[in-house]
Amino acid sequence: MVDVSDKPPTFRQAIASSELVMLAATADLIRSGTASKGDVLSVARIAAIQATKLTQQLIPLCHSIPIESVAVEFEWIDRIRLRCRVTVGTTGRTGVEMEAMTAASVAALTVYDMVKSVDRGLEIHRVVLEEKSGGKSGEFVRKTLP
Repeated sequence: MVDVSDKPPTFRQAIASSELVMLAATADLIRSGTASKGDVLSVARIAAIQATKLTQQLIPLCHSIPIESVAVEFEWIDRIRLRCRVTVGTTGRTGVEMEAMTAASVAALTVYDMVKSVDRGLEIHRVVLEEKSGGKSGEFVRKTLP
């Protein structure tokens, strides 16, 4: 693990996203909130938030970071494509990029789990870091979003 003890605490934020592609009927089911396992996006939102707090247990060399804020947004890109966007913030000595990317991944996996009985072909695409700020390396903004 990298020694970050000499770094000054600063506010750090990261935004990551994932994208899902599914059958139109599956998208309609998610939009209606009538999937057999319940409200898909509400459960995926909670899973994403929980994932930020568990990242250190999943990624071997991640630091334990006190998460101060998590926002999870879902956006329909078109009839069959759904984007999950997660923003994570903290004040600390290391960034929250891994927490944001883990959350975006887990949200997508949760959507899959909740609708796999009707759409095993649902695809998870483009888990990416969109932006990060804070710390010694400063700002990062992906030039072209997926």
